[in-house]
Amino acid sequence: MFEIAVVCLVLTALLAYVNHRFIGLPTTIGVMAVALLLSLGLIVLDRLGFGALREYEAAMLRSIDFSDLLMEGMLSLLLFAGALHIDLSELRAHRWQVGLLAVAGTALSTAIVGFGLHWLLPMVGLELSLGYCLVFGALISPTDPIAVIGILKSAGAPRSVNLVVSGESLFNDGVGVVLFSLLLTMATRGEVPGVGEGAMLLMHEAGGGLLLGGVLGLAMFVMLRSIDNYQVEVLLTLAGVLGGYELASMVHVSGPLAMVVAGLIVGNQGRAYAMSDTTRHHVDLFWELLDEILNAVLFVLLGLEIVVIAFDMQTLTAGLVTIVIALLARLLAVGLPVAAMPRVFRLPAGAWKVLTWGGLRGGISVALVLSLPAGPARDLLLALTYVVVVFSILVQGLTIKGVVVRALKGDAPAG
Repeated sequence: MFEIAVVCLVLTALLAYVNHRFIGLPTTIGVMAVALLLSLGLIVLDRLGFGALREYEAAMLRSIDFSDLLMEGMLSLLLFAGALHIDLSELRAHRWQVGLLAVAGTALSTAIVGFGLHWLLPMVGLELSLGYCLVFGALISPTDPIAVIGILKSAGAPRSVNLVVSGESLFNDGVGVVLFSLLLTMATRGEVPGVGEGAMLLMHEAGGGLLLGGVLGLAMFVMLRSIDNYQVEVLLTLAGVLGGYELASMVHVSGPLAMVVAGLIVGNQGRAYAMSDTTRHHVDLFWELLDEILNAVLFVLLGLEIVVIAFDMQTLTAGLVTIVIALLARLLAVGLPVAAMPRVFRLPAGAWKVLTWGGLRGGISVALVLSLPAGPARDLLLALTYVVVVFSILVQGLTIKGVVVRALKGDAPAG
């Protein structure tokens, strides 16, 4: 495992250098694009009879439990780091908007994608049960704030749009994981749980995650306030995140939601009342650096993953259809409500375009699909997920800045 970690870090560093030196794309998008091109090059060499490098890459990727790596390792750190820099006073002003989009929007998107996929797949000669189509809807609906937040800032997007996009993305990860767990149980059992059973599961997973996050955040706050030593305080935040996420797994509550809540508490009350200026500087620097490194590694792995996914023309056609379904679901579940209710969401008039096109899919979708039981359904959904994620990061990620400029330039908040 240590050898694999070293290879991943060295490769990530080299690809980040190539991107920064010669290409100049945003880091996460650039390293994924270069990794994807590298993998495609190895596939071409394999077809020409030089398959040793491709076999090494495929063997390395198969030895990585991607789901375990992200869901039990990276995700806790990434969500905490993302929440750490969200201004809670500003988020509170948009709490209903963020909550509505994260909860109702994710649930509606899940239904639209699931039923749409179940209806359209037979048209390209593929079959998938409605249960697994809804599971796919749950895993593809959560959006990834990693790549788009920096682009929104550099494009000069209004602070309100940045806040709603980042807040929604942080919370819909947790909501998506809870829905995914519920729907996967239904799909594998072959039966629909009763309303009471479903409500109890949601309450336990989501409510328990929010409660655990609050307790964890307050515990870290008390400990941070009682000392003034930045080395120890940085270590406390790291231990709290990793230990708290493991505890969430043990008691079967939502770790992603717990990390978001803990990050909001430490990033607001903790930074304001429990840290000296020196500690605040080092805590911010540590989590920003860790966030950048983990994101780069994650997107390199996404780019490399293509060598272990089986594609044919039928699957690629289904993937293109799925891209359209996912975009339509995002438009109907998020873009349309924002456009239709400007007084409720209090965002600039063109914000619905940014929220629709800026809903990038990323590593959490890949991790969730890789956690599915082995079988034909998993193989098909893995290929569809990969097509949507690659399109999302490379096409939407590279064009979102133009959408921001055209949609929001000169706009004032509506209502």
